[in-house]
Amino acid sequence: MKIIIPMAGKGKRMRPHTLTVPKPLINLAGKPIVQRLVEDITKVCGEKVDEIAFIIGSDFGKEVEENLIKIAQDQGAKGTICYQEKALGTAHAIMCAKESISGKTVVAFADTLFKADFVMDTNQAGVIWVQGIEDPRQFGVVKVNEEGVITDFVEKPETFVSNLAIIGIYYFKDGDNLKKELQYLLDNDIKEKGEYQLTNALENMKQKGIKFTPGKVTEWLDCGNKDATVYTNQRVLEFDKGKAALKGKNITCENSLIIEPCFIGDNVTLKNSIVGPHVSIGANSMVTDGVVKNCIIQPNTKISHAIVANSMIGEGAEVKGKALDLSMSDYTTISL
Repeated sequence: MKIIIPMAGKGKRMRPHTLTVPKPLINLAGKPIVQRLVEDITKVCGEKVDEIAFIIGSDFGKEVEENLIKIAQDQGAKGTICYQEKALGTAHAIMCAKESISGKTVVAFADTLFKADFVMDTNQAGVIWVQGIEDPRQFGVVKVNEEGVITDFVEKPETFVSNLAIIGIYYFKDGDNLKKELQYLLDNDIKEKGEYQLTNALENMKQKGIKFTPGKVTEWLDCGNKDATVYTNQRVLEFDKGKAALKGKNITCENSLIIEPCFIGDNVTLKNSIVGPHVSIGANSMVTDGVVKNCIIQPNTKISHAIVANSMIGEGAEVKGKALDLSMSDYTTISL
């Protein structure tokens, strides 16, 4: 089994958090998004994963590449680094790893997480994982017949055709055939809305008799923008509630309250503060005289005299409020 993970996008909707780190490497509850994705996929594959190919930008840097290779190795797989220099669509991105595409292949785009309670049926010719949503206009969708077979692929429909959104995870029994169909799009300059789209290759494969079935997940978690990522952090903490991995080493908790579930990294200091629920705090951070809830706090961050909620705070940032010494009369209101 091979896993192909396109992740070269710049994450513009997640700026400023993606100015210094690629979006798939943003930590949720102590682990990068892409690591959680890889772990979840390997759990449902039902077979040993031999290779994981990561498609990144050439400017991501050596440290990022080393971290990705280690993520693959931790799953017992070979890690391969491939590069995409220009954003030319999903089909083009996948083909940047064409040397790794063969045999049974999973393609997973690295800005989404999921939860599923099944093991993939690798005897199927193809599985497209979907989730029913209220507004599918920003996603590719599928239509399904009474036999449970996908009949149509539609990329970002402007009018309603189906609410089954493609979540960005695909299984192909014959990776070599996938590669052939993707190459056909590139060779013949076949584009949809100005880009080479995977859905066009899927349509061609379907027309040639390959049957795709929908794989439905129990929960789909998006990491496309700040609010979605904060919510995903909340759900991940709920899934991992009670696990020892949510607490690091050398935590100082002085006159403070932690409301679970929370992730507290190594060497974190909490003084006179309330933290939680649904807070992830990276290593070497400090919260003093503060209240933090429903937040992602990256490493080496300092928060003092502040109430912070529904927020993402980047690495090395400082948030400072004001300590007040007040003498207020009855029935007085003060807003800061």
